Amino acid sequence: MPLQQLTITIEHTGQRIVVQYNPEEYSVNKDNNFAAQSIPGLGSPLVQFVNGNQRTLEVELFFDSYDTPAFVKDDVRVQTNQVADLMKLDSDLHAPPVLVVGMASLQFRCVLSRVSQRFIMFLPSGVPVRARMTCTFIEYVDPAQEAAAANLQTADFSKVHVVADTETPSEIAGRLYNDVAQWRPIAVANGIADPRAIRPGDALRIPALPFTDPVTGEVLT
Repeated sequence: MPLQQLTITIEHTGQRIVVQYNPEEYSVNKDNNFAAQSIPGLGSPLVQFVNGNQRTLEVELFFDSYDTPAFVKDDVRVQTNQVADLMKLDSDLHAPPVLVVGMASLQFRCVLSRVSQRFIMFLPSGVPVRARMTCTFIEYVDPAQEAAAANLQTADFSKVHVVADTETPSEIAGRLYNDVAQWRPIAVANGIADPRAIRPGDALRIPALPFTDPVTGEVLT
């Protein structure tokens, strides 16, 4: 049974581009960003999670209008431009369109971020008839989908935050919890009696919310 042909579908119109030949391989990549903060007296820096990057799909496509009767030695750019044009602004969206790249079990919702075309065979007239196109697609996730996937009803933070410059617990809470009033869980978790006493370089534990005061049993949210 032949492998299902790779297709690129424009999400808001339903238009499908079916590639002539399936790629020999493709790669899906994902990476995270971390920040390292050196602390005096420690043998190694503290590493904090900053953010995750979107997944990327990299694939090389092959196009041929020389040995394919349907194209009758036509200019291969008629085919390659169908893909390259997906980087153009859509007049309805005011942005390049959201796509779904599919082949068998691969279903990748994305936008096309980079295209590199190599024309590798030409007619005597100079018209290109074979080409290889390297495409990089970036995963597209709606903000609502991202929030749901992250399960944001509770704080999902690194265990340690290194105080920078003149940060206060309320400023840290505003940045990490999105609420400056939530400085008390940070103060309680770190035994801070005077919020003004913290200093740059201090390593503070950032608890997930809700947080229970271990002394009083009070639930802080």
